[in-house]
Amino acid sequence: MQSKLLSNDGDRVFILIVEPGEEAFASIKDFAIDQNINAASVTAIGAFEKATLAFFDILSQQYNDIPVNVQSEVLSLMGDITLDEHGKPNPHLHAVLGLSDGHTRGGHFVRGYVRPTLEVIVRETPAALRRTYRPEFGIALIDPTA
Repeated sequence: MQSKLLSNDGDRVFILIVEPGEEAFASIKDFAIDQNINAASVTAIGAFEKATLAFFDILSQQYNDIPVNVQSEVLSLMGDITLDEHGKPNPHLHAVLGLSDGHTRGGHFVRGYVRPTLEVIVRETPAALRRTYRPEFGIALIDPTA
């Protein structure tokens, strides 16, 4: 992965170019940890050779995988980076992937293997945001009071 700082006027803005064969979620997470990003918004476009999305079933409190085992266009990948319950930067991303027949698949972004590129913009915010586990939902949600 390559990265470049685009702006440092108050809030840092980066572009990440995730290379062919790299796993995108891990690349974004590793970058956030390396740059000590405590809160940011994330957007991206590009393509995957294969990916896994997921749907959160609120009743079972489990993610159900949605495998996409074909080449797909990343029509939209967006989300945020916040601190997890252990104080580590952790992305929470959703994606809409376009298939060759014009159909789409969307959901929580779990992983995607880049081919040929993924162009990611990370816009850091000055305040830290933290997620707190909410047992009634079975997931950690942003807690503005934490």
